[in-house]
Amino acid sequence: MHYSIVQKLKKLDFVILFLLACFMVISTIVVYSATSGTKLDGLHSDNIKMYVLSFVVLFLAAFFNYKLLLRYFAYVLYAIGVGLLLYVLLKGVNINNSVRWIAVGGQQFQPSELVKIFTVLLLAKLLAGRQGEPLRLRNDLLPAGLVTALPVVLIMKQPDLGTALVFVAVLIGMLWMANVRLIHILLGAAVITIAVGLVVWLYYYDFALFSKIIRPHQLRRIETFLNPAADPQQSWHVLNSIGAISVGQLAGKGLLQGDFVQNGFIPYHYSDSIFVVIGEEFGFVGSAVLLLCYFLFIYRMIRIALSCSDLSGAYIVIGIVSMFTLQVFENIAMHIGLLPLTGISLPFISYGGSSLLTYMIAIGLVINVKIHADEPVLPE
Repeated sequence: MHYSIVQKLKKLDFVILFLLACFMVISTIVVYSATSGTKLDGLHSDNIKMYVLSFVVLFLAAFFNYKLLLRYFAYVLYAIGVGLLLYVLLKGVNINNSVRWIAVGGQQFQPSELVKIFTVLLLAKLLAGRQGEPLRLRNDLLPAGLVTALPVVLIMKQPDLGTALVFVAVLIGMLWMANVRLIHILLGAAVITIAVGLVVWLYYYDFALFSKIIRPHQLRRIETFLNPAADPQQSWHVLNSIGAISVGQLAGKGLLQGDFVQNGFIPYHYSDSIFVVIGEEFGFVGSAVLLLCYFLFIYRMIRIALSCSDLSGAYIVIGIVSMFTLQVFENIAMHIGLLPLTGISLPFISYGGSSLLTYMIAIGLVINVKIHADEPVLPE
């Protein structure tokens, strides 16, 4: 029996919706602090408008049965996503030596954000066909790997290493949930270890070859990460980020009181580097509150996945959990010196229409799984 609208509304996850409202408040306050008195003054108002629109998109994504989406549109959406990535390479907008956007109605849109969702859907469809049995190397792992590798290669050409790593995290998380064999885990770990070991060896013992393989901007980021003090000009962003977070101490310097933020020492402090604003102006307490919200948010989604009676639905949720977990870790870690600096947003907090829209669609799908996991679909 299909659920009525009232039944679907009762099955909404109000904890997740409450946390999203918290993210909206936090994001708006921090964007206001980051842009007040600058040429971007008023951006916080646009942030609220984007959130309102995105909530509408979330509910639309939540009420359309995801099983029909997987059955009829998984391949189509993935093909559209790959086509958009190809279009970016041919006709994309170049911003700061990266071609990641396409112009839509006077605005810039980043297709790689939506392709994350399309890839999760197709992987869920492919992996669910195994019905929980251990995955086979040729029939299951290889197709899943190819589905992930294609957008990764296209995104690396933009270049956008940070987003490419999100796809890898999604694949690993979904394969783990889909009952990957121990021998395949060990094989994958061995390949990764050898690859990383080879890169490290080249860096220290054949730097000439290493510098030919790694792009110049990536090489600068790696060197900055390994030794930030060696070249203060190249490591200016990272050193200032670490300095800003450190002076925040326990309770922060207060709203609009951050010296690093307010004096323009942190590039993109309203978008990719927004965590630095929280660290300087709200200190350890503000950062801990944000991390607690993320923890509860991810925990709630994991609970939905574990209680889901439909494997494809559980795979969708785990893919989205993997996406958010990697992005939160990567964004924060790169601003405190634990990872090289890359261009990746902090989910729900950074200002950005493409990323926020993608995140809301993703959460709409998570709620969709909670609502429709037990609802039948029409026969094949």
